[in-house]
Amino acid sequence: MKLLQVDFDFHGPFGAEMTQAMTGLAESINQEPGVIWKIWTQSEKDQLGGGVYLFADESSAKAYLAMHTERLTQMGITNIRGVIFDINQSLSLINYAPLDM
Repeated sequence: MKLLQVDFDFHGPFGAEMTQAMTGLAESINQEPGVIWKIWTQSEKDQLGGGVYLFADESSAKAYLAMHTERLTQMGITNIRGVIFDINQSLSLINYAPLDM
């Protein structure tokens, strides 16, 4: 498994308006190869959006990051940062991470 962290400059919408605007996108993410789950992140105070994703493997995470970066760029979003991490599953499970699938 691989964890992908993405964040970018984002000027809204946030909260309930974001949910309304992005529900279709959220549903489509479930269809992407290798996606296990995503946590959506937002900071209206810092004007940031993003997410933390769990992927089945590195190739799926890399492919999604490339596609998502292109999609965000086409939406006019800038300063996109994405990092793929290895997971220490043993320590993460101690802290209740939902990895024991």
